[in-house]
Amino acid sequence: MNTRVYFASFRQRRMIRLNDKWFRLVGIPAMALLANWIFYDEINRQHNQKFWIDWVFSLLEVSLLWTFSRYGILRSRRRYPDLSQTRQRILFQILWFLCITASFRLLTTFLYDVTMFWGYHYTPIRYIYNVAVGLFGIVPVAAIYEGMYLYRQWTVTYYEAQELKKINLQTQLESLKEQVKPHFLFNSLNTLQGLVMEDDKEQAVAFIINLSQVYRYLLQSNEQVLIPLAKELEFNQAYVDLLKTRYERGLVMEVNVAPDVLTYMLPPLTLQMLVENAVKHNRISTGHPLTIRIHSDAAHNLLVVNNLQRKQTVVPSNQMGLATISAKYRLLNQPDIVIHQTDTIFQVSVPLLQNPTS
Repeated sequence: MNTRVYFASFRQRRMIRLNDKWFRLVGIPAMALLANWIFYDEINRQHNQKFWIDWVFSLLEVSLLWTFSRYGILRSRRRYPDLSQTRQRILFQILWFLCITASFRLLTTFLYDVTMFWGYHYTPIRYIYNVAVGLFGIVPVAAIYEGMYLYRQWTVTYYEAQELKKINLQTQLESLKEQVKPHFLFNSLNTLQGLVMEDDKEQAVAFIINLSQVYRYLLQSNEQVLIPLAKELEFNQAYVDLLKTRYERGLVMEVNVAPDVLTYMLPPLTLQMLVENAVKHNRISTGHPLTIRIHSDAAHNLLVVNNLQRKQTVVPSNQMGLATISAKYRLLNQPDIVIHQTDTIFQVSVPLLQNPTS
């Protein structure tokens, strides 16, 4: 049997099963006591019946009626187990309760009547009265059973949906992460190609050494869920140094982060992807430098802002970097990143998360 089908079947069997031991142990005596006191106390007093004898017989009747009704609830759940079949299940129960309660109460009333067990005969109105009392008692109990069942179904459905959503996000994220790695290497090789073409061997060698260190960190940190902001800033500086090998004074990085948020966490490579995004879509020159500012705010968000200097030739973009960051935050059930753009700036606000160990 398929594992998924087996567990679905197992879960359904657990849902159908009634774990109501304590409900019955408390509910049956309480209902017998209340029913006897509310509906039959007056007539029993008129015929000098002892209360405890009335309660014992009431207890027996309630136990039997509860058992028959419970069996109907189980049958309705087996026949119509799904949340979408609630209407059919409730209709089945209503018909079951009407038939069982009417039959049971009419039969017991008839036996009491012909034997004059309580010392008096029953009128036709009394027959109807006894059936109504039975329905009055069993309907709230059935409603509690159904309410508990619906709540359990809703809980299971909700958590299954959340789990499927998480699996879907995880799949998307893994796909995006696999695209980020070669994308980063491709851009770095383009920079290295420019150095080789300029015949700057010393700078090219230094670039290769730095690239190997950065790429090693890239591979290692990309497997982590969260990383301290201090480490992310340290790696980002090394990454920017690689970029400056090509762009020199055309790229300016300004970092102004409050010391108290350095221990806060964020998904690894967040800054690298935001910086890469800025470099990809903007013109960079010594006369018109691209300035990237990284700073924190009072709400513990990290803001990455760059001036807009759009390239004349539009660079195709699939928003891979931003999509990856957003997917990571959604997978962590955290607030999403906030993007703000004007004619002069492009800003991304990244929530910083408290370190659970601090």
